[in-house]
Amino acid sequence: MSQLTLLILQLAFLALLWVFIFIVVYAMRSDLFGQRVRRMKEPATAGAAAASAGAAPAAAPAAPAPPAPKVPTFVPAPGTELSGPPRATTSNASRLVITSGAKSGSEIPLGTEPLTIGRSSDSSVVIRDDYTSTHHARLMIWGDEWVIQDLDSTNGTFLDGQRVTAPVHIPLNTPIRIGATSFELRR
Repeated sequence: MSQLTLLILQLAFLALLWVFIFIVVYAMRSDLFGQRVRRMKEPATAGAAAASAGAAPAAAPAAPAPPAPKVPTFVPAPGTELSGPPRATTSNASRLVITSGAKSGSEIPLGTEPLTIGRSSDSSVVIRDDYTSTHHARLMIWGDEWVIQDLDSTNGTFLDGQRVTAPVHIPLNTPIRIGATSFELRR
């Protein structure tokens, strides 16, 4: 073999080794820190969408807005009373109380910002639990009410024993379970 062929083979082998090193480092980083939390956009109102479409230049067609996630709602029949607890709103829910798990008895004041829950140290509520994902769930205000959204966790998020598959409104004093930890929104 010529010296040039040998040099090209050595460089190709060295480049291949670096590719494997980058793949291993990326995989380790994903395992340690998890994926980034995706932010959910607020649904646009028809008036705001029309105003923004009118403000767009005439040459550029307005892109259709992404569909807003469907939030299950319950509308009682006329003349009937709601039998369950009221929904948690910004006016009646002021704290998140951990009722079971490693941090049982802890209270976290609620503000107006979304709270992320998970194992990651950059989560608002850090739960060190083998059954909790790095970025497990998000508590956020939708309109004036608190909702919980599962962030594609492995073991799921449960509201009053039911698995959360879409953002769901949270009733006051209703248990939310993530891994071995349960908590409630309270006054």
